[in-house]
Amino acid sequence: MQTITYQGLKIASKKSTTVNDSLVVEAPLQININNEAYTVVMRTPDNDFELVRGLLYAEDIYKNSTNFIFEIIEEKYKIPSIINVTISKENLGKGYLNKRTLLSVSSCGICGKQELKDIKVEGEKLIKKATFSSEILHKMFSKMKASQEAFKASGGSHAAAIFDKNQELLTIKEDIGRHNAVDKTVGDLLNKNALKKANYLLVSGRVSYEIVSKAFIAKIPIIVAVSACSSLAVDFAKEFGICLIGFTREKKMTIYSNPDFIKNLENV
Repeated sequence: MQTITYQGLKIASKKSTTVNDSLVVEAPLQININNEAYTVVMRTPDNDFELVRGLLYAEDIYKNSTNFIFEIIEEKYKIPSIINVTISKENLGKGYLNKRTLLSVSSCGICGKQELKDIKVEGEKLIKKATFSSEILHKMFSKMKASQEAFKASGGSHAAAIFDKNQELLTIKEDIGRHNAVDKTVGDLLNKNALKKANYLLVSGRVSYEIVSKAFIAKIPIIVAVSACSSLAVDFAKEFGICLIGFTREKKMTIYSNPDFIKNLENV
């Protein structure tokens, strides 16, 4: 299962319509090697064997031409959540001793966790403090884009920006990784002792579980993305009390959780 249908509130041409969107599925997969937890990766289900085979090859863990034994240990909602790979000790490469140092950490903040329980996020559900008008989101994106110097020069960086309740820009940071950009903005406000002012988190790409969890930990109640949201991002946004909005461009947007944050939906 690579996509799943979620209901959203699409706003366009000064009209709001309930839509059923197909979102890419994001789900954790714990990889055990010889019955010991090795790592957790966030992935879109299907082709899990190929994913693990390629990963272990890239990590110099298993480069033999013959296949290893691949076993599904646990499933959640009919999706494999824990698998075990059996490889004889003499066939384990040097990478197994490194316990995971992937290049993908710039784009997957959850990658590298050893067990599923390690990705648990705890805390009180965020409480809505105020409502806002949807038209202000496009204005904030304009401010963010004007400050994306690295993107203007290279076209290859992501951006994250945090605004206060009055839509004043508090900080904007860029990075090759979406999650890194979010971490930089939160870190900047921590250094300035200004994180409590944060109200809107705008991101230049898509939103996955990891970005929602970072916003929740930082107590930022509204996340607005230029692009899509993953299924797990929507699930956690609902659970955490976060208003999550995707596809915010060209006077359009789709609200996936807590639409009651927004007033005057017709003013887009």
